[in-house]
Amino acid sequence: MTNEVIKAMIERRSCRKFKAEQIKDEELQAILEAGKYAATGKGLQSPKMVVIQNPEVIAKLSKWNADIMGVKSDPFYGAPTVILVLADATRTTAVQDGSLVMGNLMLAAHSIGVASCWINRAKEEFATEEGKALLKQWGIEGDYIGVGHCVLGYPAVDLPKPAPRKDDYVVFVK
Repeated sequence: MTNEVIKAMIERRSCRKFKAEQIKDEELQAILEAGKYAATGKGLQSPKMVVIQNPEVIAKLSKWNADIMGVKSDPFYGAPTVILVLADATRTTAVQDGSLVMGNLMLAAHSIGVASCWINRAKEEFATEEGKALLKQWGIEGDYIGVGHCVLGYPAVDLPKPAPRKDDYVVFVK
């Protein structure tokens, strides 16, 4: 049994090369709306989404991310939009809540023809004094942890087909 949601879950793949063209505002709004409706512990909606489309800020975050990873390449793969997902560090479900937001963002993007990729190291970036100062500069008060960067754009390459799943992925206990 399958439907459009399950089909999107099966077919979505990470994109690692984006066109420079910015995504449409209505596409971005639809993707963000899906992110807002991710399940969260006790329904407390602990995550925050920071939409970054300023090329200079994206370049700064990309370099910072590359430095943490120890590479010279662009970890954001040239994506014109970055959604930084943060979560309230005081919540016991912060990482899970932010992860569900990331999943919703990527599935929603795929469903409307926008490519995405989850980029790690937000935790390391926003645990620093520089990261905390940047959040404050953006008007974000409180104790937040970085969960991930959801990079978005139009794919500049064909995305791969799903690989077969491993045989022992599911274990039944009846």
